[in-house]
Amino acid sequence: MNQNSSFHYSKIHQFEPLLPQTKLEILRTQADELIQKSARLGNGIHFTTIASIQELVRSMNSYYSNRIEGQSTHPANIERALVKDFSDQPNTAKLQRIAIAYIDAEKELEKFSSFGLDTTLQSTVLVNAHQALYSRLVTQDRTTSDGRIIEPGHIRHEDVIVGNHEPPIWSSVPHFLERMDQVYAKSGNFQQGVISIACEHQRAMWVHPFLDGNGRAVRLQTHLALLPLTKGLWSMNRGLARNRDSYYAYLSAADSPRQGDLDGRGNLSEKALWEWCDWFLKIANDQVSFMEKMLDLSNMKNHIEALIIYWSTQDKLIRREAIMPLYHLFIAGPLKRGEFLQMTGLGERSARSLLSRLIDTGLVKSKNHKSPVQFAFPLSALQFLMPNLYPEAATTNDE
Repeated sequence: MNQNSSFHYSKIHQFEPLLPQTKLEILRTQADELIQKSARLGNGIHFTTIASIQELVRSMNSYYSNRIEGQSTHPANIERALVKDFSDQPNTAKLQRIAIAYIDAEKELEKFSSFGLDTTLQSTVLVNAHQALYSRLVTQDRTTSDGRIIEPGHIRHEDVIVGNHEPPIWSSVPHFLERMDQVYAKSGNFQQGVISIACEHQRAMWVHPFLDGNGRAVRLQTHLALLPLTKGLWSMNRGLARNRDSYYAYLSAADSPRQGDLDGRGNLSEKALWEWCDWFLKIANDQVSFMEKMLDLSNMKNHIEALIIYWSTQDKLIRREAIMPLYHLFIAGPLKRGEFLQMTGLGERSARSLLSRLIDTGLVKSKNHKSPVQFAFPLSALQFLMPNLYPEAATTNDE
């Protein structure tokens, strides 16, 4: 929203501190925990299965980031849009296009993933994120409710008010971004880097460099910066969206001015910035812990068994003999079709019917009828394979 204001920030000292200076051991302990758990994630699982999970998480990233903005479409609509099946309902089709643009922007940005935080936390990458997302949308899809057109990658050239927050005057935005680069875009200890990612997320939102689309662009950059930890296997956006009210509350609180002599030495509250970092790291740890549980090998075997037993009561072509070869696909990777058929222990005709049906459901995928088969994660199976990971996928799609 654009309004006249009696005061805006214009000097970079006005958003200090950019990093908390006290109780750092607590944050570092949380960062270490996050790093260690993330390093274990996915161990023992074949890389093709990992790739299937990454595809799922990418769709989740899009769904949850857009949900934070109140512009999400049902996961089933995203899945259809990925194969160019768009709704004939204009609003649903628009939300599908926004979802796909987010997914494709994320893929484009990951060209930076081999670089360190000295690259991924640069403000130029934040601008690239905004550009990568909004350049994929036609004008009508990037027009705000008040008729303003979002220009991809353009730093704003007017003053704004966002809720109760007055971001810096437009002409000073480049100076604030330059200061963020000096503090956050550094190589070195990833323990400190995780804390920098949290702080950069908040301070970038505080600067509000674009007329609109700041939240999505910041979350894209955060995804990129965290990628060495997430490996594309867990979603920070999921944690933020599932705690949306707290997300906005902690972001807003960290905008607050310093509260007396015991609240740091900067213009803004160090205590509130620390609390934001503490909350952010707890959310990240919750997400990786949850995914670690989902990908536990013994748990997955039980989940596959539960899924196939349930499906077999609904579909006579689904048989329990699929359980062991499916689990093998999950942990050991693709099998030649003949090997899969043999592992079922069924006669050739029955085994072929079973495999064909599994491919129809999306639980098994293959490039063509002669290619090896591999494990996949269709939305219809998620409530069994990864309970509560993406619960919205199991809801009725009324869009």
